[in-house]
Amino acid sequence: MSVTIKCTDIVKRFGDNTVIPGLNLEIKESEFFTLLGPSGCGKTTLLRMVAGFNSIEGGTISFNDKVINNIAPNKRNIGMVFQNYAIFPHMSVFKNVAYGLTNRKVSKQETERRVNEVLEKVKITHLRDRMPENMSGGQQQRIALARAMVIEPDVLLMDEPLSNLDAKLRLEMREVIRDLQKSVGITTIYVTHDQEEAMAVSDRIAVMKDGVIQQIGTPRSIYHRPVNTFVANFIGSTNLISGTASGKTVSVEGYQAEIPSLRTPLADGTAVKLSVRPEELLLAADDAPGIRGEVINSTYLGNMTHYLIRLATGDEIKIIQESSETDYLTAGDHVNLTINTGKVNVFSEDGETNLTRG
Repeated sequence: MSVTIKCTDIVKRFGDNTVIPGLNLEIKESEFFTLLGPSGCGKTTLLRMVAGFNSIEGGTISFNDKVINNIAPNKRNIGMVFQNYAIFPHMSVFKNVAYGLTNRKVSKQETERRVNEVLEKVKITHLRDRMPENMSGGQQQRIALARAMVIEPDVLLMDEPLSNLDAKLRLEMREVIRDLQKSVGITTIYVTHDQEEAMAVSDRIAVMKDGVIQQIGTPRSIYHRPVNTFVANFIGSTNLISGTASGKTVSVEGYQAEIPSLRTPLADGTAVKLSVRPEELLLAADDAPGIRGEVINSTYLGNMTHYLIRLATGDEIKIIQESSETDYLTAGDHVNLTINTGKVNVFSEDGETNLTRG
């Protein structure tokens, strides 16, 4: 069975230090929900509060309509996948996966059926009778995932489960996790600091900073319309460029562009911050209107080339262009840049408010 999770005004303190000052959140039944943010932002603390490993100093956490604040962790019917796998090295793969069922005194016949079923789902049936100590990180992570799933939990909690794997295995395992979660429909809370990973697996993402949720939304909505410059910087790479606005036109170093997505016309001379992704800055002809800059360096990455550009203001920005055998820029070249006005985000000068709609 899957559940809806509600956090209402929850507070977490460690001594005199308040790390979560009053957080509200609702996670839908069967949703893959990710807590994303830098180290120390409170995402793992929140996950451990849901698990019952951390106390709650204020507010309530509910599964459906049942408050679980004072329910012991082993009574919450939660499956947990840890960063370090927590595999028992002296037990076979089968016994590791069956551990939770054995503790619940499930019959041997039912245990055999459920373990074999989940091993097949995570594609390690052939490892059933082996010891895990000499297995790869990806195989051990599959064991940990199978052990969490076999008890048929109401909630699956995953704390940085892929951070110890190499890049290739991370890509492979995030597909395994996403496909498995969708096939069984368990409400899942996933913690990561990796924004690409979060966007690849999540139905919705909560971006956190200093114990406060900055924005909740789908990966697409958060990437294209971040609520503030913190989210814009954390979800992908972006360039923050200072400018001014008049009506629905923004100006940067003499370059002017109309931004149709601005919510309302702005007063003449309003100071703004433009958030422009590297792929949303376009090279223009030398004699066309644009933002002037000088190439500092370039990084060739096969199909794409990354450039670092210094503007006349002294600010440095990044652009990404499709690689070409002949048309490439080198240090010292001068460029003329325009903005993809359909995708740019315009923020207030302090970066706290997105002035574009969407």
